[in-house]
Amino acid sequence: MRKTCLESVFKIAKKNKKIIFIGSDLGPGVLDNFKNEIPKRFFMEGVSEQHIIGMSAGMALNGFIPYVNTIGTFITRRCYEQLIIDLSLHNLPVRLIGNGGGLVYAPLGPTHQAIDDIGIMRIIPNMKIICPCDSNEMKKLMRDTVHTKGPVYIRLAKGGDEIVTNKFKNINLGKAIKFGKTKNILIISTGIMTQIALKIRKKFLEKKIECSVLHLGTIKPLDIKSLKKNISDARIVFTLEEHVLNGGFGSYILEICSDNMKNNLPKINRFGLKNNFVEKYGSQEELLKYFNLDANTLYKKMLRRIKK
Repeated sequence: MRKTCLESVFKIAKKNKKIIFIGSDLGPGVLDNFKNEIPKRFFMEGVSEQHIIGMSAGMALNGFIPYVNTIGTFITRRCYEQLIIDLSLHNLPVRLIGNGGGLVYAPLGPTHQAIDDIGIMRIIPNMKIICPCDSNEMKKLMRDTVHTKGPVYIRLAKGGDEIVTNKFKNINLGKAIKFGKTKNILIISTGIMTQIALKIRKKFLEKKIECSVLHLGTIKPLDIKSLKKNISDARIVFTLEEHVLNGGFGSYILEICSDNMKNNLPKINRFGLKNNFVEKYGSQEELLKYFNLDANTLYKKMLRRIKK
């Protein structure tokens, strides 16, 4: 997914002279094609994340559209004041590409695990957030970021995920994707948790239990119309996120439901990480399993709640 995202930046830059790439100590080989073919619009800065946000703001004020890339925790937590004051206050068209959303950097510990980024980014005025579930959706949404007003945060997974959106022709920023047409169990997810949601759906269908998945690849602005319709049709709803539950994706769903759907709300169950620092090390898959966010464990938990 990261490779697709950066390749998309290069392709966009070849067509649009306003596009600039800024990286922060990303190592050799990253976007060499961009560096070699468009060197005047390629910048690789050192370990200076706060600086590159100010740098991108200055370039945006001069008519450019910077795409800034570094590790997710560094481009969000470390630069928070700059994101608010330099970018969002001026509503500048800077695209923030955060590597390793969720537990991708599990081997590097809590300093690198972006498990609070959705929560802290969604409360910034003017900030938009996209969180694709596969490289196909990533490619389509990257196309839309060029002409989107204001700053955009792009939450990247590690890549190599199954392509699950190839049958959808209209993938656009701000629009939900629906898997299945049932009106019984609804799983709402974003990012790679949609991959897990689809595995859970398959298990339900094998048991002759109707289940659908609503994928929200754009978290902000959220597709409220689609969300309201699908929740209204469901008997029980589950939200999945690779993020702490406090203030995250599921909390956002509850807020929208509270503000827009006063009556006839089904039971909404949230699954995510507890509000703790992650003390375990391993692979992303190992930590998801440790925190009971793998498909098998979630399916069993959902089944128990449905039976109640």
